[in-house]
Amino acid sequence: MSFWAGKRVCVTGGAGFLGGFVLEELARRGAEQVFVPRRAEYDLTQRENVVRMLSDSRPDVVIHLAAVVGGIGANMANPGSFFYQNAMMGIELIEESRLAGVGKFVALGTICAYPKFAPIPFREEDLWTGYPEETNAPYGLAKKMMLVQCQAYRQEYGFDGIFLLPVNLYGPRDNFDLESSHVIPAMIRKMIAARDARETVVLWGDGSATREFLYVEDCARAIVLAAEHYDGAEPVNLGAGWEISIKDLAELIAKHVGYEGEIVWDTTKPNGQPRRKLDVSRARNYFGFEAEVPFDEGIERTVAWWEANREGYDARNPSQGS
Repeated sequence: MSFWAGKRVCVTGGAGFLGGFVLEELARRGAEQVFVPRRAEYDLTQRENVVRMLSDSRPDVVIHLAAVVGGIGANMANPGSFFYQNAMMGIELIEESRLAGVGKFVALGTICAYPKFAPIPFREEDLWTGYPEETNAPYGLAKKMMLVQCQAYRQEYGFDGIFLLPVNLYGPRDNFDLESSHVIPAMIRKMIAARDARETVVLWGDGSATREFLYVEDCARAIVLAAEHYDGAEPVNLGAGWEISIKDLAELIAKHVGYEGEIVWDTTKPNGQPRRKLDVSRARNYFGFEAEVPFDEGIERTVAWWEANREGYDARNPSQGS
Protein backbone atom coordinates (compact mmCIF):
# COMPACT_ATOMS: atom_id res chain seq x y z
CA MET A 1 0.00 0.00 0.00
CA SER A 2 2.80 2.44 0.92
CA PHE A 3 4.27 2.31 -2.60
CA TRP A 4 1.44 4.47 -3.94
CA ALA A 5 1.20 6.88 -1.00
CA GLY A 6 1.70 10.41 -2.27
CA LYS A 7 2.56 9.28 -5.81
CA ARG A 8 0.98 10.87 -8.86
CA VAL A 9 0.07 8.25 -11.46
CA CYS A 10 -0.75 8.72 -15.14
CA VAL A 11 -2.62 5.86 -16.83
CA THR A 12 -2.82 6.22 -20.60
CA GLY A 13 -5.72 4.22 -21.96
CA GLY A 14 -7.31 4.44 -18.53
CA ALA A 15 -10.75 4.88 -20.08
CA GLY A 16 -10.40 1.65 -22.07
CA PHE A 17 -11.23 -1.96 -21.28
CA LEU A 18 -8.11 -2.91 -19.33
CA GLY A 19 -7.63 0.63 -18.07
CA GLY A 20 -10.86 0.69 -16.09
CA PHE A 21 -9.80 -2.38 -14.13
CA VAL A 22 -6.28 -1.01 -13.58
CA LEU A 23 -7.83 2.16 -12.10
CA GLU A 24 -9.94 0.03 -9.75
CA GLU A 25 -6.89 -1.99 -8.69
CA LEU A 26 -4.85 1.18 -8.10
CA ALA A 27 -7.64 2.56 -5.91
CA ARG A 28 -7.74 -0.68 -3.91
CA ARG A 29 -4.01 -0.45 -3.33
CA GLY A 30 -4.04 3.14 -2.12
CA ALA A 31 -3.32 5.30 -5.18
CA GLU A 32 -5.23 8.55 -4.75
CA GLN A 33 -3.74 10.86 -7.42
CA VAL A 34 -4.48 9.22 -10.77
CA PHE A 35 -4.63 11.14 -14.06
CA VAL A 36 -6.32 9.63 -17.13
CA PRO A 37 -5.61 11.48 -20.40
CA ARG A 38 -8.42 11.23 -22.94
CA ARG A 39 -7.79 10.85 -26.65
CA ALA A 40 -9.93 13.88 -27.49
CA GLU A 41 -7.64 16.11 -25.42
CA TYR A 42 -4.26 14.46 -25.93
CA ASP A 43 -3.27 12.78 -29.19
CA LEU A 44 -0.29 10.89 -27.81
CA THR A 45 1.22 10.29 -31.25
CA GLN A 46 2.15 14.00 -31.28
CA ARG A 47 5.12 15.15 -29.20
CA GLU A 48 3.58 18.47 -28.15
CA ASN A 49 0.52 16.70 -26.75
CA VAL A 50 2.69 14.25 -24.80
CA VAL A 51 4.67 17.15 -23.32
CA ARG A 52 1.45 18.94 -22.38
CA MET A 53 -0.04 15.79 -20.86
CA LEU A 54 3.03 15.20 -18.69
CA SER A 55 3.05 18.85 -17.66
CA ASP A 56 -0.61 18.65 -16.67
CA SER A 57 -0.27 15.38 -14.73
CA ARG A 58 3.32 15.64 -13.35
CA PRO A 59 3.42 11.87 -12.78
CA ASP A 60 5.80 9.87 -10.65
CA VAL A 61 4.59 6.71 -12.39
CA VAL A 62 3.31 6.28 -15.97
CA ILE A 63 1.36 3.14 -16.85
CA HIS A 64 1.07 3.09 -20.64
CA LEU A 65 -1.95 1.03 -21.67
CA ALA A 66 -3.14 3.12 -24.62
CA ALA A 67 -3.05 1.24 -27.91
CA VAL A 68 -4.80 1.01 -31.24
CA VAL A 69 -5.92 -2.63 -31.30
CA GLY A 70 -8.26 -5.11 -32.95
CA GLY A 71 -8.70 -8.69 -34.07
CA ILE A 72 -7.24 -10.32 -37.19
CA GLY A 73 -9.57 -8.47 -39.56
CA ALA A 74 -8.81 -5.05 -38.07
CA ASN A 75 -5.06 -5.74 -38.16
CA MET A 76 -5.23 -6.80 -41.81
CA ALA A 77 -7.27 -3.74 -42.78
CA ASN A 78 -5.14 -1.18 -40.91
CA PRO A 79 -1.50 -2.35 -40.81
CA GLY A 80 -0.01 1.07 -41.48
CA SER A 81 -2.08 3.06 -39.02
CA PHE A 82 -1.73 0.36 -36.35
CA PHE A 83 2.06 0.45 -36.75
CA TYR A 84 2.39 4.23 -36.82
CA GLN A 85 0.06 5.10 -33.97
CA ASN A 86 1.33 2.42 -31.58
CA ALA A 87 5.00 3.07 -32.37
CA MET A 88 4.73 6.84 -32.07
CA MET A 89 2.82 6.74 -28.78
CA GLY A 90 5.47 4.54 -27.22
CA ILE A 91 8.49 6.43 -28.57
CA GLU A 92 7.21 9.88 -27.63
CA LEU A 93 5.91 8.84 -24.19
CA ILE A 94 9.10 7.11 -23.12
CA GLU A 95 11.37 9.92 -24.35
CA GLU A 96 9.31 12.71 -22.80
CA SER A 97 8.83 10.75 -19.57
CA ARG A 98 12.61 10.45 -19.32
CA LEU A 99 13.03 14.17 -19.87
CA ALA A 100 10.29 14.94 -17.33
CA GLY A 101 11.97 12.82 -14.63
CA VAL A 102 9.25 10.16 -14.37
CA GLY A 103 10.39 7.65 -11.75
CA LYS A 104 8.74 4.51 -13.15
CA PHE A 105 7.40 3.69 -16.61
CA VAL A 106 5.27 0.58 -17.13
CA ALA A 107 4.97 -0.32 -20.83
CA LEU A 108 2.37 -2.83 -21.99
CA GLY A 109 3.40 -4.85 -25.01
CA THR A 110 1.49 -7.61 -26.75
CA ILE A 111 1.68 -11.33 -27.29
CA CYS A 112 1.60 -10.51 -31.03
CA ALA A 113 5.28 -9.53 -30.66
CA TYR A 114 6.33 -13.19 -30.46
CA PRO A 115 7.64 -15.00 -33.56
CA LYS A 116 5.00 -16.88 -35.54
CA PHE A 117 6.58 -20.24 -34.75
CA ALA A 118 8.02 -19.52 -31.31
CA PRO A 119 8.48 -22.71 -29.25
CA ILE A 120 5.61 -23.56 -26.91
CA PRO A 121 5.36 -22.31 -24.22
CA PHE A 122 6.46 -18.80 -25.27
CA ARG A 123 9.49 -17.81 -23.21
CA GLU A 124 10.63 -14.22 -23.04
CA GLU A 125 14.10 -15.14 -24.31
CA ASP A 126 12.51 -16.34 -27.59
CA LEU A 127 11.10 -12.91 -28.50
CA TRP A 128 13.79 -12.33 -31.12
CA THR A 129 14.04 -15.78 -32.73
CA GLY A 130 11.79 -15.01 -35.72
CA TYR A 131 9.24 -12.73 -37.39
CA PRO A 132 5.73 -12.33 -35.90
CA GLU A 133 2.61 -13.82 -37.49
CA GLU A 134 2.01 -11.77 -40.64
CA THR A 135 -1.57 -10.62 -39.99
CA ASN A 136 -0.58 -8.69 -36.84
CA ALA A 137 3.18 -8.18 -37.30
CA PRO A 138 3.03 -4.37 -37.76
CA TYR A 139 1.13 -3.97 -34.48
CA GLY A 140 3.31 -6.49 -32.64
CA LEU A 141 6.58 -4.95 -33.83
CA ALA A 142 5.44 -1.41 -33.02
CA LYS A 143 4.72 -2.41 -29.43
CA LYS A 144 7.95 -4.44 -29.24
CA MET A 145 9.98 -1.29 -29.92
CA MET A 146 9.05 -0.09 -26.43
CA LEU A 147 11.06 -3.00 -25.04
CA VAL A 148 14.09 -1.94 -27.07
CA GLN A 149 13.63 1.68 -26.00
CA CYS A 150 13.18 0.88 -22.31
CA GLN A 151 16.27 -1.33 -22.29
CA ALA A 152 18.35 1.23 -24.18
CA TYR A 153 17.21 4.05 -21.89
CA ARG A 154 17.92 1.96 -18.80
CA GLN A 155 21.45 1.33 -20.08
CA GLU A 156 22.21 4.91 -21.10
CA TYR A 157 20.10 7.04 -18.74
CA GLY A 158 19.19 4.76 -15.82
CA PHE A 159 15.52 5.11 -16.80
CA ASP A 160 13.30 2.67 -14.88
CA GLY A 161 11.08 1.37 -17.67
CA ILE A 162 9.63 -2.14 -17.49
CA PHE A 163 7.96 -4.09 -20.29
CA LEU A 164 5.05 -6.51 -19.76
CA LEU A 165 3.59 -8.91 -22.33
CA PRO A 166 -0.06 -9.69 -21.59
CA VAL A 167 -1.70 -12.59 -23.38
CA ASN A 168 -5.20 -12.23 -24.91
CA LEU A 169 -7.49 -10.55 -22.37
CA TYR A 170 -11.22 -11.02 -21.87
CA GLY A 171 -13.93 -10.12 -19.38
CA PRO A 172 -16.86 -7.80 -18.65
CA ARG A 173 -16.77 -4.38 -20.36
CA ASP A 174 -14.70 -5.73 -23.26
CA ASN A 175 -15.04 -4.31 -26.78
CA PHE A 176 -18.01 -6.07 -28.41
CA ASP A 177 -17.86 -4.13 -31.71
CA LEU A 178 -17.74 -6.85 -34.37
CA GLU A 179 -15.50 -4.72 -36.61
CA SER A 180 -12.70 -4.45 -34.05
CA SER A 181 -13.32 -6.92 -31.22
CA HIS A 182 -11.16 -9.88 -30.28
CA VAL A 183 -12.22 -13.49 -30.45
CA ILE A 184 -14.13 -14.02 -27.18
CA PRO A 185 -16.45 -10.99 -27.32
CA ALA A 186 -16.94 -11.54 -31.06
CA MET A 187 -17.98 -15.16 -30.50
CA ILE A 188 -20.27 -14.27 -27.60
CA ARG A 189 -22.03 -11.57 -29.61
CA LYS A 190 -22.35 -13.69 -32.76
CA MET A 191 -23.68 -16.72 -30.91
CA ILE A 192 -26.24 -14.82 -28.88
CA ALA A 193 -27.48 -13.07 -32.03
CA ALA A 194 -27.67 -16.41 -33.85
CA ARG A 195 -29.40 -18.04 -30.87
CA ASP A 196 -32.08 -15.35 -30.81
CA ALA A 197 -32.56 -15.31 -34.61
CA ARG A 198 -32.24 -19.11 -34.97
CA GLU A 199 -29.40 -18.64 -37.47
CA THR A 200 -26.07 -20.36 -38.13
CA VAL A 201 -22.79 -19.02 -36.74
CA VAL A 202 -19.87 -18.61 -39.15
CA LEU A 203 -16.38 -18.30 -37.64
CA TRP A 204 -12.99 -17.57 -39.23
CA GLY A 205 -10.39 -20.26 -39.87
CA ASP A 206 -10.67 -23.97 -39.15
CA GLY A 207 -10.68 -23.85 -35.33
CA SER A 208 -7.32 -25.56 -34.94
CA ALA A 209 -5.32 -22.57 -33.69
CA THR A 210 -4.84 -22.34 -29.93
CA ARG A 211 -4.96 -19.33 -27.67
CA GLU A 212 -4.32 -18.52 -24.04
CA PHE A 213 -6.59 -16.08 -22.23
CA LEU A 214 -6.19 -14.00 -19.08
CA TYR A 215 -9.15 -12.54 -17.20
CA VAL A 216 -8.93 -8.75 -17.24
CA GLU A 217 -9.02 -8.32 -13.45
CA ASP A 218 -6.11 -10.74 -13.11
CA CYS A 219 -4.14 -8.71 -15.67
CA ALA A 220 -4.86 -5.45 -13.85
CA ARG A 221 -3.57 -6.98 -10.63
CA ALA A 222 -0.42 -8.19 -12.41
CA ILE A 223 0.31 -4.73 -13.81
CA VAL A 224 0.00 -3.04 -10.44
CA LEU A 225 2.12 -5.73 -8.76
CA ALA A 226 4.81 -5.25 -11.41
CA ALA A 227 4.77 -1.48 -10.94
CA GLU A 228 5.30 -1.98 -7.21
CA HIS A 229 7.86 -4.79 -7.20
CA TYR A 230 9.65 -5.14 -10.54
CA ASP A 231 12.53 -2.94 -11.73
CA GLY A 232 14.32 -5.18 -14.23
CA ALA A 233 15.27 -4.86 -17.89
CA GLU A 234 13.87 -8.24 -18.92
CA PRO A 235 10.40 -8.46 -20.50
CA VAL A 236 7.80 -10.39 -18.48
CA ASN A 237 4.86 -12.47 -19.74
CA LEU A 238 1.47 -11.99 -18.12
CA GLY A 239 -0.76 -15.00 -18.63
CA ALA A 240 -2.44 -18.05 -17.16
CA GLY A 241 -0.10 -20.71 -18.56
CA TRP A 242 -2.54 -22.89 -20.56
CA GLU A 243 -4.04 -23.01 -24.08
CA ILE A 244 -7.38 -23.88 -25.67
CA SER A 245 -8.20 -24.47 -29.33
CA ILE A 246 -10.51 -21.99 -31.04
CA LYS A 247 -12.86 -24.91 -31.80
CA ASP A 248 -13.07 -25.86 -28.11
CA LEU A 249 -13.48 -22.20 -27.20
CA ALA A 250 -16.43 -21.90 -29.60
CA GLU A 251 -18.09 -24.95 -28.07
CA LEU A 252 -17.56 -23.60 -24.55
CA ILE A 253 -19.08 -20.24 -25.42
CA ALA A 254 -21.98 -21.94 -27.22
CA LYS A 255 -22.70 -23.85 -24.03
CA HIS A 256 -22.65 -20.69 -21.89
CA VAL A 257 -24.92 -18.67 -24.21
CA GLY A 258 -27.29 -21.55 -24.94
CA TYR A 259 -26.55 -21.68 -28.68
CA GLU A 260 -27.43 -25.12 -30.06
CA GLY A 261 -27.14 -24.45 -33.79
CA GLU A 262 -24.39 -25.34 -36.24
CA ILE A 263 -20.95 -23.71 -36.15
CA VAL A 264 -19.56 -23.28 -39.67
CA TRP A 265 -15.81 -22.69 -40.14
CA ASP A 266 -14.84 -20.37 -43.00
CA THR A 267 -11.48 -21.83 -44.00
CA THR A 268 -10.91 -19.08 -46.59
CA LYS A 269 -10.16 -16.82 -43.62
CA PRO A 270 -6.85 -16.95 -41.70
CA ASN A 271 -6.32 -18.74 -38.40
CA GLY A 272 -3.73 -16.24 -37.18
CA GLN A 273 -0.80 -17.53 -35.15
CA PRO A 274 -0.92 -21.36 -34.93
CA ARG A 275 -0.46 -21.63 -31.14
CA ARG A 276 -0.19 -19.36 -28.12
CA LYS A 277 0.75 -20.50 -24.66
CA LEU A 278 3.03 -18.62 -22.28
CA ASP A 279 5.71 -19.55 -19.83
CA VAL A 280 4.53 -17.49 -16.86
CA SER A 281 7.32 -18.32 -14.42
CA ARG A 282 8.99 -14.89 -14.54
CA ALA A 283 5.87 -13.08 -13.34
CA ARG A 284 5.52 -15.56 -10.50
CA ASN A 285 9.19 -15.34 -9.52
CA TYR A 286 9.73 -11.60 -10.03
CA PHE A 287 6.59 -10.14 -8.47
CA GLY A 288 4.42 -12.99 -7.21
CA PHE A 289 1.70 -12.96 -9.86
CA GLU A 290 -0.45 -15.98 -10.66
CA ALA A 291 -3.81 -15.97 -12.46
CA GLU A 292 -6.74 -16.68 -10.14
CA VAL A 293 -10.03 -16.57 -12.08
CA PRO A 294 -10.94 -19.98 -13.64
CA PHE A 295 -11.62 -19.73 -17.37
CA ASP A 296 -15.11 -21.21 -17.19
CA GLU A 297 -16.07 -18.70 -14.49
CA GLY A 298 -14.56 -15.83 -16.47
CA ILE A 299 -16.54 -16.75 -19.57
CA GLU A 300 -19.72 -16.98 -17.51
CA ARG A 301 -19.14 -13.48 -16.09
CA THR A 302 -18.40 -12.07 -19.56
CA VAL A 303 -21.52 -13.61 -21.11
CA ALA A 304 -23.65 -12.30 -18.23
CA TRP A 305 -22.26 -8.78 -18.73
CA TRP A 306 -23.06 -8.81 -22.46
CA GLU A 307 -26.57 -10.15 -21.89
CA ALA A 308 -27.20 -7.30 -19.42
CA ASN A 309 -25.63 -4.55 -21.58
CA ARG A 310 -26.17 -5.46 -25.23
CA GLU A 311 -29.37 -3.44 -25.69
CA GLY A 312 -28.30 -0.14 -27.28
CA TYR A 313 -24.60 -1.06 -27.06
CA ASP A 314 -23.64 0.20 -30.53
CA ALA A 315 -25.32 3.56 -29.95
CA ARG A 316 -23.50 3.99 -26.62
CA ASN A 317 -20.13 2.94 -28.05
CA PRO A 318 -19.63 4.56 -31.46
CA SER A 319 -15.87 4.14 -30.97
CA GLN A 320 -13.96 2.03 -28.51
CA GLY A 321 -11.16 2.93 -26.12
CA SER A 322 -10.03 6.28 -24.76
